[in-house]
This record gives sequence, structure tokens and C-alpha cells, in this order.
Amino acid sequence: MSKRRDSKSAAKLVQKQLAAERRRKRTMWTSIAAVAVLVIAGLIGWGVWQSQRSDAGPLVAPATATTTTGPTVGNGPVQIQLYEDFICPHCKDFENTSGSAINELVSDGKAKVTYNTVAFLDPASTTQYSTRSAAAGGCAADGGKFKEFHDALYAQQPAEGSAGLSNSQLISIGASVGLNENSFGQCVNSGKYKPWVASVTDAASKAGVTGTPTVAVNGQVIANPTPDAIVAAVNAA
Repeated sequence: MSKRRDSKSAAKLVQKQLAAERRRKRTMWTSIAAVAVLVIAGLIGWGVWQSQRSDAGPLVAPATATTTTGPTVGNGPVQIQLYEDFICPHCKDFENTSGSAINELVSDGKAKVTYNTVAFLDPASTTQYSTRSAAAGGCAADGGKFKEFHDALYAQQPAEGSAGLSNSQLISIGASVGLNENSFGQCVNSGKYKPWVASVTDAASKAGVTGTPTVAVNGQVIANPTPDAIVAAVNAA
């Protein structure tokens, strides 16, 4: 009797061990499958991200710009860095209140201005208007009309949260300020400068810029960039 009980106990123990081993294997394979799904999802996401960045071609900078900064206007000794987004309503307000003071500083030979048009607000349109308009600005720089195009875009700024202006409308605005409609239109439609916009935006973020408009004079950010504050900072520099 004792031997039969021992045999049954041993059999039960073996069954428990086998069941435990099966559970361990199920858990292991479930974990492996979950990791595989995450890896595949990550690779797909990375591929999509790469394709979005590379669709428009290599990273090149437009005239008077670098691969990490925007077009520069003027040649004065003091450097003004502006960080703007073409769909940012506060940027339009800034241009309306301080734009003429900055223009005067440039025309008087006191300052040069780098217009870093970033794409912080791409989610604020349904067509990535911040990127598209800034890329079109790069095309305008190549045509020697960046500032004119910049001012015209703010004069016709679409509402934040809207689709923004279409490429056709951007091209029409470019033609209205004297850009060649064919060459400018080809540049806009190709998205040639989209990688450059992404690079300028990345550089702005790394420099600590968190919002638009942001104004820096010789590297010093002006907390309240009123016309008087900007002129005073340039004169002090």
C-alpha cells in the first residue's frame, strides 16, 4: 500500500513538474512573441520616419542659409536671430509690431537678421503647413526674394488649426513678389527644402528655443521683444 502511495505521489510530482515546465515555456514564448511584435513595430515606425525625412531628397540649404539656420537678411555687425513659424499667430503679431523696427536696423546697416522659420506647429494644421511654408521660404531665398515672400505669407496667414495655404497658393504668392513661377513652383512642389526645415527645427530645439516668436541679439534672448527692447539691445551690442 505504501509503495502504491509513493508511486502515486511521485507521479503527481512529475505531472506538476511537467505542467510547470509547460507554463514556463508558454510564458517564455509569449514574451518572445511580444518582444518580436515591438521590434517589428519599431522597425516599421523607423522606416516610415526615415521615408518621410528622405522623400524630398538630401539635406541642402537654400541661399544665405546654412543646414541648421535660416536665410539671413542684411550685413550689419550685430546678429539678430529670429525664430518664427509661419502659422503662428503670435509671430504675425510680432511682425506687425516689431517688424518695421527690425527692417530699419537692417537698412541702417546696424544688424543682420537670420530668419529661422521652424515647424513647431505642424500639428496645428492638417497638411504640415509649417514645414511646407518654411520650405517654400527656402525656395524664395534661392530666388532672392525671401524677405518679400516672408512678409507676404504673414500678410495672408491662414488660421491656426486649418489646412493652411495650398502649394498652388504659395506659388501664386511667390509669383506676386517677383519670383519666377516655373522654377519657384517646381521647387515648392518637389519639397526640396523639407529636410532643411526639419534640420533648422531640430537645431532650434537643441538651442533651447521652445516657442515662437523668439528673438536673440548676439546670442542673448530678449524676454519681451518689443521694438524698443530690440533696438536697445542692438545699440548696446
